[in-house]
Amino acid sequence: MPFLRLGPSARVRRTLERALAGEPPGREEAIGLLAADGPDFWALLDGAGRLRDQRKGRVLTFSRKVFIPLTNLCRDQCGYCAFVKRPGEPGARTLSPEEVLSLARAGEKLGCKEALFSLGDKPEVRYPEYRAWLKGLGYSSTIEYLRAMCALVATETGLLPHANPGVMTEAEMAALRPFTVSMGLMLETVSKRLLRPGMAHHRCPDKVPALRLGTMEAAGRLKVAFTTGILVGIGETPVERVDSLLAIREVQRAYGHIQEVIVQNFRPKVGTPMADHPAPGLGEMLRTIAVARLILPDMNIQAPPNLAPADYRLYLWAGINDWGGISPLTPDFINPEAPWPKLGELKDICLAEGFELRERLAIYPEYIKPEFVPAGLWPKVAALTDEKGLVRPELEGPY
Repeated sequence: MPFLRLGPSARVRRTLERALAGEPPGREEAIGLLAADGPDFWALLDGAGRLRDQRKGRVLTFSRKVFIPLTNLCRDQCGYCAFVKRPGEPGARTLSPEEVLSLARAGEKLGCKEALFSLGDKPEVRYPEYRAWLKGLGYSSTIEYLRAMCALVATETGLLPHANPGVMTEAEMAALRPFTVSMGLMLETVSKRLLRPGMAHHRCPDKVPALRLGTMEAAGRLKVAFTTGILVGIGETPVERVDSLLAIREVQRAYGHIQEVIVQNFRPKVGTPMADHPAPGLGEMLRTIAVARLILPDMNIQAPPNLAPADYRLYLWAGINDWGGISPLTPDFINPEAPWPKLGELKDICLAEGFELRERLAIYPEYIKPEFVPAGLWPKVAALTDEKGLVRPELEGPY
């Protein structure tokens, strides 16, 4: 009869004990944890959950948002993306100022506090007809148009813009900053290998890891509260996954501005080159979330619940402390096949697992400070938040 190990290995136990004492795992230890199984797997989840409780408590947060897909044109051709269209293709569109404002006002009526602007990377570089359209409105770039739309929403509604325009220069980010309470760019991976032909990021000039890290560093220099994260299952190896988390940690140690790290699972989409590529399994996601918690113990870590509708409650066991943005109005335009969970359901699951669910702004409580909040947005942020930096209970929308 084979020997049955009843507890975790001594190696994993030591790693977790050190992590709980304030010493994150080293690179090789973290890589090993991504292969944990049996008792080691359950010990990993337990350790990550305990570390989350120790550093972040048992309040789970989310942002009530309206999703504004400013344009779905893009110069990149990611192998997994169903959001991007070409000019003239069915579904290709760029929102007009009137459409942007109409969406924002509708979201505000439903209790949203965040206007999430998502869009493709620099489509004007690739498409002359789009460049001409921008010029007709008086703009020379998508970033200029985005800045005007963020300013429109910030001044005409009670919403706080959060912008995800892709790779940016420091000057572009500085131009956006007065009208955005936070910004974001998914690192996705530090793997240059995925830029090769046949891989996920082939023909994607904006997915060069050094460029994305450069944008993150520029945000740090400008004191922009910043969201980033990794994409799990696009062909990266466990080593590359750990290296991506370590790269985020290095940027955070240098600048201290990364407010949130997303651990997002790849989902295959019909009509994309990676339609037949396997999605990561639940165990792989739980290990990755837990390792992210160990590497980034003080970070706000989230994993999108709509991308794991049957399993997302288990993410609580692996150490997340946030659910990301959830909209009562607009779909997830990046993953339109994956509807948001009902907030009442989310609240019930949190309560059943021993957590309190609270609404936050697009900027996390830790970053509600004069150096991170643009002066023009400070009165709005202050009016919306309580002494903990979360949305005032009387201003939270319905569940």
